[in-house]
Amino acid sequence: MRYLTYSMLLVLVTTILITACKDDDDSCTEITWYQDSDGDGLGNAGVSQLACEQPTGYVTDDSDLDDTGDAVNPSGTPVSAFDEFNADAVTVSFDGDEITIESNALPNHTSPYWDSSNGLYVEPVIANESQMSPGTINERSYTVTVPASPEKASTTTATGLGAIGISVTGVPIFNDEEGPNIALSENVASGFDYAGGHMGPTGYHYHLESSDVTENTVLSQNDDKLVGILQDGFLLYGRKCNATSDYPSDLDASGGHSSATQHSDGEAFYHYHIINEFYTGSYIILFGGELQGTPNSIM
Repeated sequence: MRYLTYSMLLVLVTTILITACKDDDDSCTEITWYQDSDGDGLGNAGVSQLACEQPTGYVTDDSDLDDTGDAVNPSGTPVSAFDEFNADAVTVSFDGDEITIESNALPNHTSPYWDSSNGLYVEPVIANESQMSPGTINERSYTVTVPASPEKASTTTATGLGAIGISVTGVPIFNDEEGPNIALSENVASGFDYAGGHMGPTGYHYHLESSDVTENTVLSQNDDKLVGILQDGFLLYGRKCNATSDYPSDLDASGGHSSATQHSDGEAFYHYHIINEFYTGSYIILFGGELQGTPNSIM
C-alpha cells in the first residue's frame, strides 16, 4: 500500500512538472529576427535567428539590400542622400522606420544677409539692396521626423506658411507665399540673395532656386543636385533628372515622379524636382505645389 502511495505521488509530481513546462513553452512564441549590422532598422534576410525576445542587433524587418552601412532603403529614402547635407548645420538620426533631421539653419555659403563681420558676408550680387529685408543670418532650431519609407497619401496637402522642408545647407525651405494668401511677388523676390533666400520673422530661409553666379558653389542651379527634404519625407532635387540627364517629362502637379537618382543605386523611388518653369519674372520657385505625402510638423 505504501509503494502504491509513493507511486501515485510520483506520477502526480511528474504530471505537474510536465504541465508547468508545457505552460512555459506555450507562453514563448519564437519569431524570426534578422541581423541589422548597420543599425538602420532594416534587417539582412541572409542572417537570422529564432527567438522569443528581440536579440541585440536584430530586427523583424528583412528588406535591407546592403547591411554594411551604405544601404539604400528599398522603396524609401536612400540613406546616402543624407551625406549631401551640411554636417556643420544638420544632424540626421535613424531610428527604425523613422528619420529625424535637426538643423541650426546656418548655411555654408556666402550671402549679404550675413553680418558684415562674418567671414561669409559678401556684397549683394543678385539682390536689389533697396528691396532686401532687414536682419542678419543667425542660429535657429528646426527639427522634423519623417518616415524612412514615405508613402503617397490618398489626398494631397497644401503647404502652409513657415518651413516646409530643410535644405542640404540646413536652411529651411519655404513655399511660394510671402504671407497669408499673399503670393510671392517679383518685387519682393528682387531682394533675395543669389541663394534664393532672404530674412523673415522666423529667420533666413529659401523660396527660390539659386542663381547661376560664380559665388554659388554648393546649391543646385539647373542641374540634378539634391536640394533638401520636405516635411512629408520626400526628397527634393534640382530641375534635371539624374536618370536621364535632362528635364523630366513625367512630373505630377507637385513636381514629383519615381525614378533612380545618384543616391539610389539604380532603384527607383518617388521624389520631387524643382519644376522647370518661371514662377514670376525670371524666378523659379523651389516648391509651390501640394505635398503628395503626409506632412510632419517642423518644430
